[in-house]
Amino acid sequence: MLWKSIPAEAIVVTGSNRYVPQRLYRPPTEADKERYLERISLSAPIVFVTKEPLEWGISLEDVRNGKTLHLVDKDAPVLGDCGPSIYIRINWPGYPSFKRQISSRNWRKMKGPITKAKLAQNIAKTTSQFIEKMSNKPLEAGAERSWKVGPQHIKLEDLILVSLHHVSKGSWQPQFRLRRDVA
Repeated sequence: MLWKSIPAEAIVVTGSNRYVPQRLYRPPTEADKERYLERISLSAPIVFVTKEPLEWGISLEDVRNGKTLHLVDKDAPVLGDCGPSIYIRINWPGYPSFKRQISSRNWRKMKGPITKAKLAQNIAKTTSQFIEKMSNKPLEAGAERSWKVGPQHIKLEDLILVSLHHVSKGSWQPQFRLRRDVA
């Protein structure tokens, strides 16, 4: 279980305490809910903690730039009890749901599950693709303008990856907090 290695004293040192308020992903039909949610056991969240400073989350800008040395348990295998791939789902406020399939296995060096650092890289890439795809789309009616993504708004470098939650069979949803307050 991943919780054992997380220091209880980890806190928020950099960035803000504001989290992106995503809707939790749920399968769309009753049959899918039964098959992909009710008949399975969900795994514990995967939590990202950094050291020096010791805090919850890792900057997606650092991850994109390959700076994961300060990630606690960066070489720990994750998603070992999953199939060969999973979906990363983002339900950002004001935008349609977004998903991307990623490999949960390392097929190159040592065959087996990917590491926590590799998972963070895959989530950073997925989040970057989400922002790129949605940056030219208008927000949904009634959405709070402060959650707009794109070059003049929230960018990848504004986000900290805090955790990844198992939300249905084969689907995981990241939790983000902001590096700066949004207007």
